[in-house]
Parts: sequence; C-alpha cells; structure tokens
Amino acid sequence: MFNTTRLVTLLIIGLVNWGYAQPSLQEKLPVDEKVKIGQLDNGLTYYIRENKKPENKLELRLVLKAGSILENEKQLGLAHFIEHMCFNGTKNFEKNELVDYLESIGIKFGADLNAYTSFDETVFMLPIPTDKEEYIENGFQILEDWAHNVSFEHEEIDKERGVVEEEWRLRRGAQQRMRDQYFPVLLKGSRYAQRLPIGKMEVIRNFPYEEVKTFYRDWYRPDLMAVIAVGDWDLAKIEEKIKQHFGRIAGPENPKKRTYYDIPDNEGTLVSIATDKEASITQVQLIYKHEQNKTKTVADFRRNLVHSLYNSMISARFTELSKSAKPPFLGGGSYYGNMLADKNAYQGFATIKEGELEKGLKALVRENERVKQHGFTNSELERTKKQLLVSYERSFKERDKAFSGSYLSQYMNHFLKESPIPGIAYQYETVKNLLPTIQLEEINALPKKWMTEQNRVLIVTAPEKEKAHLPDETQLLKLIEEVEKENITPYEDKLTATALMEATPKAGKVLSEKVYERIDVKEITLSNGIKVVLKATDFKNDQISFSAFSQGGTSLSEDDNYQSAVYANTLVREGGVKDFSPIDLRKLLAGKVVGVAPYINTLEEGISGNASPKDLETALQLVHLYFTAPRKDQESAQSFINKYKAYLKNALVDPQAYYNDQLAKLMSQNHPRGGGYPTVEDLDKINLDKAITFYQERFADASDFTFFFVGNLDESTLIPLVETYLGSLPNLKRQETWKDEGIRPPKGVISQEYKKGKEEKSTVRLMFTGKAPYSREAARDMQALGEILTIRLTESLREEKSGVYGAGAGGGLSKRPYENYSFSVSFGCAPENVDELVAATFIEMKKLQKEGPSAEDLEKVKKAWIRQWKENLKKNGYWMGVLQSAYRNAFNPESVLDYEKNLKKVTAKSVKKAAKRYFNFKNYVQAVLKPEQEQ
Repeated sequence: MFNTTRLVTLLIIGLVNWGYAQPSLQEKLPVDEKVKIGQLDNGLTYYIRENKKPENKLELRLVLKAGSILENEKQLGLAHFIEHMCFNGTKNFEKNELVDYLESIGIKFGADLNAYTSFDETVFMLPIPTDKEEYIENGFQILEDWAHNVSFEHEEIDKERGVVEEEWRLRRGAQQRMRDQYFPVLLKGSRYAQRLPIGKMEVIRNFPYEEVKTFYRDWYRPDLMAVIAVGDWDLAKIEEKIKQHFGRIAGPENPKKRTYYDIPDNEGTLVSIATDKEASITQVQLIYKHEQNKTKTVADFRRNLVHSLYNSMISARFTELSKSAKPPFLGGGSYYGNMLADKNAYQGFATIKEGELEKGLKALVRENERVKQHGFTNSELERTKKQLLVSYERSFKERDKAFSGSYLSQYMNHFLKESPIPGIAYQYETVKNLLPTIQLEEINALPKKWMTEQNRVLIVTAPEKEKAHLPDETQLLKLIEEVEKENITPYEDKLTATALMEATPKAGKVLSEKVYERIDVKEITLSNGIKVVLKATDFKNDQISFSAFSQGGTSLSEDDNYQSAVYANTLVREGGVKDFSPIDLRKLLAGKVVGVAPYINTLEEGISGNASPKDLETALQLVHLYFTAPRKDQESAQSFINKYKAYLKNALVDPQAYYNDQLAKLMSQNHPRGGGYPTVEDLDKINLDKAITFYQERFADASDFTFFFVGNLDESTLIPLVETYLGSLPNLKRQETWKDEGIRPPKGVISQEYKKGKEEKSTVRLMFTGKAPYSREAARDMQALGEILTIRLTESLREEKSGVYGAGAGGGLSKRPYENYSFSVSFGCAPENVDELVAATFIEMKKLQKEGPSAEDLEKVKKAWIRQWKENLKKNGYWMGVLQSAYRNAFNPESVLDYEKNLKKVTAKSVKKAAKRYFNFKNYVQAVLKPEQEQ
C-alpha cells in the first residue's frame, strides 16, 4: 500500500532543502545578518547584536589586538600589568572607584567584571544591567576609559607591582618550571618563547613609570580595537553609544607597526626532556607543526568538518584503548587544531605510569600509525557523522534561546583571527548538505599528510627521580622509528546490538498528584512509591534535565567493606549496564542526546542525567538498567584500579596535593572516612563482587527515591514513559536513612604548619567550625558574611597591602549528619608575609563582629544576589537545584519566589550577629603551607 503520509513528508523536506540550495565550495562564507559590524573613522571596529537572553543585561567587551608579544626587553610583563591598572584609576573613576561603582550595581569583581592578557590580545569583560540608562552610560564610559584614559598614578603603579607578583607566585610550580624548559624547544626561534604574558618579576618590580605609559600609548589605539556589545537593549542605541564614546578617540599620528610574529619551521624532530622534583606523573607530547589555514569559503568549512570527524574518531579509539584490561597509559589522545600564532598542529599526548615511558610512547605512536596504515572504518564514520550532525541540530534548535555570552567568543575570534561567523542557521543547513559528501578515503588520507618527519617536536616531562632511567633523545627517536616500521593490525569495530532493551517492562501507574501552583510544579506518586517532581519550562527547546536521590549512601557500609562501597559507583560506570560496556553504549547511542550517570556519595545515592525530548525514552531505559542491571566487568575494574594506583604513586609530591591531603586528615581528626587521598593499600581493599553487591543494595528499592524532571516537558509523552520505566522499578518498602559516621573537626585553637615544595609561596587557610542550628535565614546571613568579608579582604590584603592576588571567604550551614557550620578564609602569599596578612584578616573579622558590615557593602551583595536570582529563574539548572534542595531540606519550593522579600531579613544587624556566632577565636584551625627551605 502506498504511504501518502510519507510522500507529504518527503515533499516538505524537499521544499525545505530547495530553500537552502547547496552552496558552491568556492562561495565565501556569509556573515550572520543578525550581527552588525561597523568601523569608525579612527579605525575602531564594533560588533553589535540585540539578544533578549538574559533579560536586562548587556555584555560588553573591549578587545585589543595587542599583548605580550609586542613588549620590548624593558617591558616584559607590562601588557598584563596595564590590564591590572585599568581597574586602578581612570579619568572618570579615580583609584578603586570603578570596581566600587560596579559592585554597587550588582556586578562582582572577578566573577563578572574581569580581563585577560595573552600573547596577541588583551580582552576586557564588562556585563552591564540595562534597567537604568545611567548604568548603560557608565558602562560605555568605563570601556572608553580603558581604551585611552587610564590614569597610571605612581602610587597605584607601585601598589600593583606586588599584586602582579603574587599572581605570578600563585602560578609557580612543577608544571610551570617544566614548561620553562620545553617552551624554547617547542617554539624554537620564535619570539613567543620569550614573551610569556606574566612577564619577568625583575621588570615588574623595577620598571620606570614612563615605560608602562609608553606601551599603553603605542598599542592602546582605535585601529587595534574592537568593541563588542550583545544583549537586551536596542541595537540603534547601542551603536549610538559606541559612536559617541569611541568616535572621539584620536588615533596616533605616527602609529608603530603592529608586527605579527611566526613560529619558524624546524628540520627533523626537536626533543625536550624536562624533569622536576615536584612532578607527579610522566607525560609525553608528540607535536607535528603545520601552517595555519584561514576559513573563508565553503570548501574551508568543509575541510574543518573533515578534521572534526577525524578528531572525534581518533578520540574514541584512544578512549577505548585506555579502558582496556591492561592499558598502555593512564590516558591519551590525538587531535588536529590550532597551536599558536601562524601554526596548527597534529598533537598526540599520553599520561604514563612510572617506569613505562617507552611502553606509553610506543602505544601513542602505534595508535596513530594504525590509522595511518589502515584508516578508520565506515561504521566509525557513520556514527561520528550522526553525532556531529546532532550537535549542530541542537544548536540550531536553541538559536532563539541562546544567551548573549555565547556570541562573544565568536565575534572576538572574527576580529582577532578572521574566524567566520555565518550563524547557526547557515551552518546547520550547510553541514546537512556537506556531511554526505565527505568520504572515508579523504579522512584516511590525513595522517600521511599530518604525521611528517619534519617540523616535529617530542616533549617528555617526568618526576626528577626518573631522570636517570629515562631514554635519551636518540633512544626516544629510535622508539618512534621502530613503531613506524611495524606491521600493525587493523582496528576492529565491534557492536552487534541495536537496542538497549528487548522487552518493555510492566508499567506502574500514577496514584496521586500534588501541584505547587505558584511555580507550576507538579509532584506525582507512582504505584511503587517513587515520587516524581515535574517542572516544565521553555528556557531551552531541546533540553530535559533529570535527577533522583535516596538517603543512605556509603554511610551505610560496614567498615571492612568501606573502600568497595566508595568505589562501587565508579566501577559500575566503568562496567556499564546489562551486556553493554561504556564503549558499547557510546556506539549504540550515537546520534542521540542522552547522558545518564548513577552516583553514591556519603549520605545519598541517585541518578543524574539529561536528554533531548526525542531521546527521553532511551534515557529512561538507561536509568532503569542502572537500577536493575549494573554490569560487572573484572577487566574494566582492574584497569581503573591500576590506573588510579599509578596516579597515586607520586601524587603527594605535589605541594598543593600534599597540603590538601594533610588538611583533610586534620579536619577529620584522622577519621578513616574523613577524606584526603586514598593510599595504594586502600585500593587493594576494593573487591568487585562486594562493590557490585553494595551498589545493588543501594538501588534495590526504588520506593524511597524522588525524581526530578526540568525542561521542555510534554506530560502526555512523559507520564507514560515514567510509568513504564520508573514505575516498574522494584519496591521493597524499606525505610532507610543515612548514618552519622561520627566525623568531627578538632576543637580549640590549632595552628599547623606544613613544609612542602621549593617555590617561595605559601597557602593559608583559616577554618572556623562548630555546632549551630540550621535555618535558611541563618544560611543566608552566613553567605552574606562570606561575601562581605571577601570584599573587605580584597580591599585590605590586595589593594592596601599588595600582599595577595586574591582572597576568598565563605561558609555554610548543614543539617546532615548533624547541625553544624563551617567558615573558611583562604589566600596565597609570600611566606614572609603570612603572619602580617593573617593578623590583617583577623582585624577585618573582628571589625565585622564589633561594627557589622557597612550599608554600602551589604547593598552590593544584595544587588548582585537579586540580579543573579532574576537571571537564574530562567535557567533549568537553577530550578533543578531549588527543587532538590526543597525536598532534601523539607521546605516549600514555592518560597523561591519570595527570595527578594526574604533578603530584607538580611540586615547589618543579622550579619553582625552571624560574625559573632561563627567567628569563634577560641575554636579555629590555622593551616599554612610553606616551602621546605625558606630563603
């Protein structure tokens, strides 16, 4: 019988495709019509786009085609230093007025207001609320001031020298020291090797005031600048503001030439072997450098699709290899992409067990040679095409729900690198047309083109103790040559199953319903006892998020089975479900948008996941299988344990890891379940059978689980699926809860000093803990206390004393496993400044106890909270968190709508009271990390 419905469908598809005729490969890629690009007479470029999500917010960026690469020898670090100075006084905002003003309208320094400096660019980020004309005007004035009106007061320059040095200090460690060894090899003959943005501290400490002003005058100029404005405001008004503020900036009369530097080619293979006492793991990188190609035409776009397909397929191969019974490395991969400056690169990397460098390097080269000799298979390509197409399809479906921030990097890259911005509608249609034309042969030809004997760099980084046993340069190159001559067997792509479940389980049914009308949330109870909470939203077109929890967790495990219980969830995720390994699941679910992950933590077990509405049934099938059919796989379990042991072997040589481990033990009074890094002996206690049994026990009874679904829900579709796949889960009618494991922090005043590492830097943490009754009001007061103290410490420790790059404070209250609070302050600094900065911290804390917060600081915090709350109300993730918290802590979720009203209860008096209650100077821990040998 002829199917008339199918004929109509085909006609519709045909008409749609006729509307998007396949473009010629030589055709230039268009510019998205929804972005307006202009240029002022002085050379400044601007990008503007009107976008309604989030509401009442405009994202501004000032982008400069200048960075550390343009510094002369007297200026090393000054491009980055200027970025700092832009926040320390301009023509219209003296000293710290700029940050103070922005915080007063709800913009957080660091979280919202920020900037970065790289080799070739500097970018300033400024989100501005649009609910008042004054905010918008001042936002553009700030951007203009950064462009040409920075004050550079000498006193402020001298203060900022210390702040920048503390930023440099924070970054120091084994990875940075080894990078300093191999960068001159990787970038041999290039200016990039000597122009790291952080610069040199002897320059930062001593440069003359005029030197930083010279760099600013030379390179902060309109012909090298772009202003990007995307958000909820009228496009014409945005353009008017840009012309008003930036049109009056005069360009220099004799501008310095903006030189673009390259990375020279190299003959043969360059090798760097870098070791460090504090390196915890051996790593290898094999890099093949190539000239970078611009993307201007449809042919270029198609080329990038080919590269994306290759990268996805080689990544899948490496993932599969790393999960084998005896993996040759802890992790590895290869990909082709941007490197730096004028270079792309085909890069291979592997993290390798101690003493197995030769084995790991050979495996890395062998897997790439396997593709070079035999290529990929048709089945791999078809799966990957499906997955790539669905990623573009999702972006296309969400095109009217995209947040303004999602466009910013696109426009920045268009300005900085001439990257295309054709828009997602064009991209999606073009991808649909081009993917069928991409053949396996052209992908399989790429490794021969990419893996060349010239322009190659081999980098090995390793713990210093391995140095004597590492192969030398000649031996390493010989290892690569040996593998290249091997006759390598082809890859076999195995998967026979076509469905997750052969039979549909017997469905349960909905017994009752409850509605929270104010927030449009429905709670249903299924016949097996499961509660399901539904929140339909229109925030995303192609997203459903879900989660579930039940009380219990590893707290219910016996001591002799604790390690097996802790890793039960991990071993199940490594093993898969039913007859499917994780590799099988990835292949089976290609082209579907599904993610499901079970978890077991200390007090709970549960599930989290997401799906496209069309793939929700598949996701719920996976949920059902994770409850009823976890897969036990001895090989994958042993693979995980062996890799983790190898990682742990040297983990604690890293000073920060050692410090965190010791701190966890201190704060739990060495409780065996108190946290910190596990030992190899701990991992030896894991028994797969016991782990699977514990997992099954935690998920054996679904009756006490609560599920949450948030997103683009259609109840007529969702409820039958929930009845089928959740309503059919087992019901043992158990009454379970978590158990208090008895972990408690120490009492009294404890000052502990740890010595580890050779860098002249310290980490300081102050921790205040104790019993305290839980209430949501008290929790809000503590949150305010943390944010206000952070503001105070930024002013005191950073701006006044120049002693830290940043300081953070915060805490919380908990009802489980007992009512308690914890509050901490942390910062990094020079070892010799620890005592002074701790004393200054205590002064600020005691001021809050005596005086409470200023009205200005409290108002800053509240405004930021309210702005964030209003934005969050349009996010699925926020609603998921609200509903979970309400059901965990037994409060009415409708109270989320009373947030602004309830904030009125947070007063200077209540925060002062919180400071008195939680800052107990007779009961705290001071833990300081210092270098092993202080200078």
